[in-house]
Amino acid sequence: MRKLIDEFRRGWQGVARPPLAVSLGFAALCLVLSTLARFGISLIRPDIFFTPYIPAVFFATAVGGMRIGILTTLVGGAIGVFVNFGYGTADFARVALLLIFWLVCGLTIWGIEHYRAIAGQQRQISKRLIQEEEYRKLIVSELQHRLKNKLSVIHAVLRQVLEKEPNVWGRVDPRLRALAAADDLITRVDGSGCDIRDLLLSELGPYGHVRFNLNGDPLFLPAKLAVSLALVLHELATNAAKYGAFSSARGLLQVSWTLSDDRLNVIWDETEGPPVDKVGAPGFGTRLLKSALTPFDGKTEVSFLRSGVHCTMQCRVPKS
Repeated sequence: MRKLIDEFRRGWQGVARPPLAVSLGFAALCLVLSTLARFGISLIRPDIFFTPYIPAVFFATAVGGMRIGILTTLVGGAIGVFVNFGYGTADFARVALLLIFWLVCGLTIWGIEHYRAIAGQQRQISKRLIQEEEYRKLIVSELQHRLKNKLSVIHAVLRQVLEKEPNVWGRVDPRLRALAAADDLITRVDGSGCDIRDLLLSELGPYGHVRFNLNGDPLFLPAKLAVSLALVLHELATNAAKYGAFSSARGLLQVSWTLSDDRLNVIWDETEGPPVDKVGAPGFGTRLLKSALTPFDGKTEVSFLRSGVHCTMQCRVPKS
């Protein structure tokens, strides 16, 4: 019984045609129910011959397909012509109604088959997209695993090489850990999201909590926006470690954010860092800063002040 119900469900959803016996049995049931409905209607209007059989054609076609629908149309028309409930023999008017009934059923069958064809195509497209998404996740996981292994190897090699240089190793080690934390965060938020404070702590924590100050209300970021912001913040933190506030013993960083309607405004303000005498030609990092927030109607503006780097990030936070 459960198998029969499952076959019927698959036929109704258009996943697969049910067996011929199931389709014929369902069509016969629809005709019987339509005939009973016609009998009930005949108590009020005995001249209703074919209208009750239109739903039977619809459901039989939806489950069994075009051939079952055509067969149901022919049988329903024959019942309407030759089976009478309180009315005389068939006349010309009834034949004309039969032709109209066949026309309506033909359009119904065509519409159902057209819908089933479109639904089948969409189902195939969805299945392919799901497979591609699963493959993408597999590739990303594999690349992430390999990247972790490479970072671990680099970390181990540098630690061995700089074993006798603790001061140098003390500066290199947190940078490597920050890079690994950023990669982990990007992978983790790809399928969910995170709070902006957690995002900043993940990026800036390895440089020491006394080196930066965060100011803003709790704000949950959707996955795609969190990934884009993580890339931007990691680039800014890396530059701060190389040339900005984190490269100076007295350097400090202030990060604040506000949300107005759906517009997020983030301010990155470095102080007490080494002065920026000369700015090099724009590289990959600069292009990343300029384009990462574009999909969210955003922009990034970087200013090199005497007090340090000042960056303003603006973007739209998706409601979803």
